Amino acid sequence: MTGHRQPAIFIGHGSPTYALEPNRYTAAWASLGKSLRRPDAILVISAHWLTRGTWVTAMAKPKTIHDFGGFSPALYEVQYPASGSPALADRIQELLDIPVVLEEHEWGFDHGAWAVLKYLYPCADIPVVQLSLDGSKSAAEHYALAKQLRPLRAENILILASGNVVHNLRMMHWEEGAEPYLWAKDFNAFFVAEMHRDDHAALIHWEEQGEAAHLAVPSPEHYWPALYALALQEQGEHANIIVDGLEMSSISMLSFSIQ
Repeated sequence: MTGHRQPAIFIGHGSPTYALEPNRYTAAWASLGKSLRRPDAILVISAHWLTRGTWVTAMAKPKTIHDFGGFSPALYEVQYPASGSPALADRIQELLDIPVVLEEHEWGFDHGAWAVLKYLYPCADIPVVQLSLDGSKSAAEHYALAKQLRPLRAENILILASGNVVHNLRMMHWEEGAEPYLWAKDFNAFFVAEMHRDDHAALIHWEEQGEAAHLAVPSPEHYWPALYALALQEQGEHANIIVDGLEMSSISMLSFSIQ
């Protein structure tokens, strides 16, 4: 870690079933949680909270949201009872140069947050706030917005972005060990290469990578969180891969830290 900043983290969260089925990815998340200096609070940017405008959870006791369908009943019983942090919500509102809606009733922790946090911090004893993704913004606008959150890292706030760099549900194969598509491998490799070169511009303008990019990112909400983590990179810092892999043929499990 550079100085006393918390790292910025991006987690490729994959299927909600991983919350009940530990695997090599969840093991990497758990190991990461044990290695980090304990934060005072966690800010999560999840692919699963898409809004008009920018919203932040501001309630003291957020609920656990089961924002999916068709899975095992046991998955709907999972709870992540961390507290919220109205003070952090206010601080985020202060940092951003756009209007921010403080959401106190409707949202909480979606599975892009809790399915990861249950491995990172299983005791659920650190306050958590979620920031939404404004569906009307471009990738460049999301990156610019994320930059404004940089001071939080020096205030002992862990920023956790959760999505998937490659995320094509329509072309998934559910069987175990399904061979990844060539386009999925190519786009994941492109992302890793440009990330290691610190070429954020290429990653912001991912659409320029042609057919592979459009198959890998048929809609951008799972991709945008990765840009939030990259935008938090300070001079002298680099991206470090936590774990990588392609599952169900068309889902990237790439996770990385900025520190």
